[in-house]
Amino acid sequence: MRCLEIKRQMASDDIAHVTELLDAAARADGRRPLSDHLYLDLVNGGLDGFTGFLASEPGHDHPVAYAQISRGNDAYAFELVIHPHHRYEMATIGPELIDSALDVISSDGGGRVNWWVFEPTSAHRKLASDAGMVPGRSLYQMRRSLPTGFDVTVETRAFVPGDDDEAWLQVNNRAFATHGEQGGWTLDTFRQRRQEAWFDPEGFRVLDVDGRMAAFCWTKVHEPSAAGDEIIGEIYVIAVDPDYHGRGLGRQLTLDGLEHLARRGITTAMLYVDADNAAAVSLYERLGFRIHCTNAAFVADVSPTATSNAS
Repeated sequence: MRCLEIKRQMASDDIAHVTELLDAAARADGRRPLSDHLYLDLVNGGLDGFTGFLASEPGHDHPVAYAQISRGNDAYAFELVIHPHHRYEMATIGPELIDSALDVISSDGGGRVNWWVFEPTSAHRKLASDAGMVPGRSLYQMRRSLPTGFDVTVETRAFVPGDDDEAWLQVNNRAFATHGEQGGWTLDTFRQRRQEAWFDPEGFRVLDVDGRMAAFCWTKVHEPSAAGDEIIGEIYVIAVDPDYHGRGLGRQLTLDGLEHLARRGITTAMLYVDADNAAAVSLYERLGFRIHCTNAAFVADVSPTATSNAS
């Protein structure tokens, strides 16, 4: 009999067990399975709007699956990870975890939820359809080799933690005013993200114009998930303050970030972009990027229960 534990907060033992599951999935798939927002929510024990779901089975000393919901700016994010040794059970484990997550959202007052899936298969699409979810946003992961061979015509500097926090927050939130995940950040959100082991101020490139932060390119280096995997550099977040649009700064900041990664000896770069952002996709294609894979969201608008916790 499978056991499902629902956790509003995660104890250190819970976090350790889930981390072992995530590590096993990363070794099997060559990538970390949880997005940064959800992963940070997990390792911090669960912030407001968090719920973790741990599925276990008799005879196994590890969770066979883990799911998580975390509240974002305008919707919940939901992700589901099944242990590589138990993926043949997706047809039974998946519905249990999805239904439990939707029930929690309903009891908490309802709202929109996005289930993010890396390269969805027909099995994912069936699970989503059976749960009343419909296709939503798609994200392209695009890659190219380094160095680029393009000229960089802007001069950037490294981000200075503490000194640049407020200016960066203003640029970010103005640039991503309508973005569900990247917009609406607080200083706490920003500083928490910088606590990750991969954070490097030198890889966080800032462009000043007349003494004002006008744009930035924040890079991230992904260490290999398994022996033999390559190191990949990512254009993690890039933004231009709306006051400086139309000057070609997005292109130049992208090239500057790629040049920084190349100087570190990295030979492959990647970035994520909304599939329906035709202008951005076209820009990146002109810079030599090609679509490598697609992440997709399945969406549901969950109604509140009559006795929801939010009432």
